[in-house]
Amino acid sequence: MAPTVYIDGDGCPVKDEVYRATGKYGLVVFVVANSYMKTPVGQRIRLVVVESGADVADDWIAERVGDGDIVITTDIPLADRCLKKGARVLNTRGREFTPESIGNAVATRDLMEQLRMMGQQTGGPPPVKKKDRSQFSSKLHQVIQSLTRK
Repeated sequence: MAPTVYIDGDGCPVKDEVYRATGKYGLVVFVVANSYMKTPVGQRIRLVVVESGADVADDWIAERVGDGDIVITTDIPLADRCLKKGARVLNTRGREFTPESIGNAVATRDLMEQLRMMGQQTGGPPPVKKKDRSQFSSKLHQVIQSLTRK
């Protein structure tokens, strides 16, 4: 069975890359967001607008994702939840979260959160560049191919 792709849509800078890659393989994509956003018209790409609130979009994805699906997110706790359900998870720069790497990612996120709470300026991630988009696209194709071969 073909994987379903879930995009944590609010602020995701690589949606167009996902649409192109999944179109090649005919995969269904759910873009989950707290507000309306323009998505390509068609049966394959479905926009899901959830209520506003912390983790509402994350909860929607985590409740539906299954073994062999793909999730695109930069949200570490969501990535952890989806990995536990057997999904493959990519961040927007093409880094794949794995059961082996997620512990370090959670610990780093928690440390940065503590530093911010103590008043430290930690800054956000740098903007996504062309090289990042290319790396993301390449990794997404690789993941899709590995899942569709099974």
